Amino acid sequence: MTAPHSASAEQARELLREFPVVDGHNDLPWALREQVRYDLDARDIAADQSAHLHTDLARLRAGGVGAQYWSVYVRSDLPDPVPATLEQIDCVRQLIDRYPADLRAALTAADLEEARREGRIASLMGAEGGHSIANSLGTLRGLYALGVRYLTLTHNDNVDWADSATDEPKAGGLTAFGREVVREMNRLGMLVDLSHVAATTMRDALDTSTAPVIFSHSSSRAVCDHPRNIPDDVLERLPANGGIAMVTFVPKFVLQAAVDWTAAADDNMRAHGFHHLATTPEAMKVHRAFEEAHPRPVATVSTVADHLDHMREVAGIDHLGIGGDYDGTAFTPEGLNDVSGYPRLTAELLDRGWSRADLAKLTWQNAVRVLGAAEDVARHLQSVRGPSNATIESLDGPSGA
Repeated sequence: MTAPHSASAEQARELLREFPVVDGHNDLPWALREQVRYDLDARDIAADQSAHLHTDLARLRAGGVGAQYWSVYVRSDLPDPVPATLEQIDCVRQLIDRYPADLRAALTAADLEEARREGRIASLMGAEGGHSIANSLGTLRGLYALGVRYLTLTHNDNVDWADSATDEPKAGGLTAFGREVVREMNRLGMLVDLSHVAATTMRDALDTSTAPVIFSHSSSRAVCDHPRNIPDDVLERLPANGGIAMVTFVPKFVLQAAVDWTAAADDNMRAHGFHHLATTPEAMKVHRAFEEAHPRPVATVSTVADHLDHMREVAGIDHLGIGGDYDGTAFTPEGLNDVSGYPRLTAELLDRGWSRADLAKLTWQNAVRVLGAAEDVARHLQSVRGPSNATIESLDGPSGA
């Protein structure tokens, strides 16, 4: 990695002091569940957690993070995802209560600005995957009441009413109930998050939503051909919608060589009789042997900046943001190893000719504007209609999609 010029590095730090990063996606709550079952003494983020996590308070401060959407993700194969989602929400609340000098609960765009004035990190929540509402609009409203401000319509697997980018198509995008979910999210003021969803679902959601949408952690498919990324025709629609695409850092989503390497590694696992995600000692022995013979490609700060350059060209500077996916990925780009890395990306963009005004939009202003716009749409919709009590059976038929 080429180090940023010292002048650019200082300018980046100065800019982030005024316009800190609103990051769209961080999986710290799930990491805390998996590592220590929410024992916050065992993973005290007031201390250095670099041996275990991408995230702690000191590194958030060093990274210039001013607002964080904490993902309240749960796996889609859990038999009952709703209680697990509630546990994730509880974890975020515990973090906010435990570190009041650093973290501040945030529900609105005004809360984000107030946190910035206070010098605290605004803490919002996003639920990652429509399975967390269990096909229930009442559950969707319950999550909103508990503070969840976006719902990613799918995770890696389809839900009954929406297709995922990484599953076999079933609904062809959104079903009738899926479109009703989007409309109810608009009425609530909950952001429609299109990361993880199939391109058909992206297009259906844009056709349906009257509020700006977000991609909480997705990059450009034209730059790196992975189904998790955003096609240009979808990026081109963001100006009319008002939404934002928040670039992610995950190497296998941003570096084509990493995409190809991952596919080859997965094929090698299957050829040896293992599921490509297997982590048994025998499976890991096979994986390590493959990695030794075929070193893993390394993404860099420049790799991510390439995505932002392209996404800016297609969607425009008013429709970009950042969503690193820290603590939700095993690998990170060189120079963006953890949440302290945002100044390096900012400096890289300065060196590429991005202006201070451009970067203020990327880091802070666009994300705050979008949340505020969703609130405006919700106020109007709530004045003209009440909650929807539609069911998936009533809209999609007895067997769903």
